[in-house]
Amino acid sequence: QVQLVESGGGLVQAGGSLRLSCAASGNIVSIGFMGWHRQAPGKQRELVARISSGGSTNYADSVKGRFTISRDNAKNTVYLQMNSLKPEDTAVYYCNSERTIVQGMGPRFYDYWGQGTQVTVSS
Repeated sequence: QVQLVESGGGLVQAGGSLRLSCAASGNIVSIGFMGWHRQAPGKQRELVARISSGGSTNYADSVKGRFTISRDNAKNTVYLQMNSLKPEDTAVYYCNSERTIVQGMGPRFYDYWGQGTQVTVSS
């Protein structure tokens, strides 16, 4: 099986920065896309940023210019550098892997999610 473990969340003042990390472990052959999503209380989960194995990225309009996603394919790890944080960025942040190929699980793609990490931005 595959596990994704996030770290780096916490409490920060508006205008501050945080860096989230997410490490995928298990019998991973390859991961097509890795991404970050967030869910605020009473709201639906939304995509924050996504990165392909080749480094192509896309971002939610609300975070463009403030957040940067990156990944280390050798370590199956994805990062989210969050700068100029705003109170509206407060949410539980989840990482995920898409189109994951797992050794011993056939020629299929699987998607996995982490357990989430809380980010709270105070005004």
